[in-house]
Amino acid sequence: MLQKADSDLGYIQYRLECEIKTNHPDSAVEKNPVTLLKELSAIKSRYQTLYAHFKPIASEQKETKSRIYTTLNKTMAMIQELQKHTDVELSSLTEEEKTVTEQLKSHMPHLRRSGIAKGNCNYEEINSREKQEDVSLTVHE
Repeated sequence: MLQKADSDLGYIQYRLECEIKTNHPDSAVEKNPVTLLKELSAIKSRYQTLYAHFKPIASEQKETKSRIYTTLNKTMAMIQELQKHTDVELSSLTEEEKTVTEQLKSHMPHLRRSGIAKGNCNYEEINSREKQEDVSLTVHE
């Protein structure tokens, strides 16, 4: 996205330079075209500085998404394992849960393979079942 913007700015600058060369500098423009080009160069420079600052942030964001995905997958696997061991049948997701699931899937396509995409996880029912049976779980990774 940032590279496209940089490319677009370069193209705009090129077009302006060509237009200035073909038109007379005596036109009735309020601002001098050369000044506009200098301002465009300054904007491009600021953009490149911002890009340099945000590149590590984008990398960290990608890494964080990956960690969230991994944690969510582990959680889903634990829930499915609990389902098997406790013979708990879960009701289908509510509309709100389905909406959240779709939003998660749109951001993390890998979730389509897990149970959350199938709509078979109801966390409230799991919590109430655990309270009823007074089960304490210790999870070791």
